[in-house]
Amino acid sequence: MQDVKDVIEEQYWQAVIAKDSRANGTFFVGVRSTGVYCKPSCPSRQPKRENVSFFPSPEAAEQAGYRACKRCHPRDIGQADPQVEIAQGICRYIEQHLEGALSLADLGTQFSISPFHLQRLFKRVMGISPRQYAEAHRLEQFKAQLKERESVTEALYEVGYSSSSRLYERAPGQLGMTPTIYQRGGAGMYISYTIVDSPLGRLLVAATEKGVCSVCIGDDDALLETALYKEYARAHIQRDSDGMPRNAWVEVLVKHLNGQQPHLDLPLNVQATAFQWRVWQALLAIPYGETRSYSQIARAIGQPKATRAVANACASNPVAIAVPCHRVVRENGNMGGYRWGEARKQQLLEKEAEDVL
Repeated sequence: MQDVKDVIEEQYWQAVIAKDSRANGTFFVGVRSTGVYCKPSCPSRQPKRENVSFFPSPEAAEQAGYRACKRCHPRDIGQADPQVEIAQGICRYIEQHLEGALSLADLGTQFSISPFHLQRLFKRVMGISPRQYAEAHRLEQFKAQLKERESVTEALYEVGYSSSSRLYERAPGQLGMTPTIYQRGGAGMYISYTIVDSPLGRLLVAATEKGVCSVCIGDDDALLETALYKEYARAHIQRDSDGMPRNAWVEVLVKHLNGQQPHLDLPLNVQATAFQWRVWQALLAIPYGETRSYSQIARAIGQPKATRAVANACASNPVAIAVPCHRVVRENGNMGGYRWGEARKQQLLEKEAEDVL
């Protein structure tokens, strides 16, 4: 599950792609293939994402073995954006005060800014709210503690959760499973699945007791089953188990594909990053029979430069149909990619458009 580090690094990477000078001084970019570190706005050729690391300061980059870029001179950051500096200060303050509940009023008093303007400034720079940053950072620390401690309770108090209920009310939506199961690498999950015929071919629907965790479309049952077992390698998986509402969920999905139930409201139990959740929530808001472009979704989540990341989030959607990634198309109206095949995507969109006429 993606934590605050991943959330922020996605923001950083988008700044690198845009060569955004406003991010200069916020972070520094280490490029493994060249051994140098740069400003986000460095005019050099864009590195591959897998070769990039981010550092909070030139000193941190140099301690990791990188040397300063002779083209952009990262030690000479010039005049930093004052709003970026304030947001950085808020981040550091939040990180150092995770043990208690921080309100916008508390932060506003600390930084001499009204709560309204502090919230707006922070979201402009960081892409998320101070509360989301605090929760994500606390969750990141909790996950690290889980790997070092045997007790979930000990770990949760160590990172500032006031009670187990506060942790567990957040964890399912963020981790995709309870903290104890996460601690065991996902082992202990019980997944039941079935495969049925649908207008799109064979439809595999898998679920835990909490909700649907996988919806796959294909032509070969064996391939669909192999993909499920690979996705949940340490879970207990069985076909057609009794005692779960799975059959009702399957029926709803099939009716939806037949145009008999346009609006889906299925419980989901999936693992997702914070960024993926934001994208998927935007997809769920697209009305039946309509489409949006990748750039429209990027703007809807407040990250207009994250078009490519939005496309990746759509491609990684584990619950086809339930999260309607098929409703996202290219700016020119072309289908774009679809994990289950472009022909199926076109069939879905044509059926939905026909049903709303």
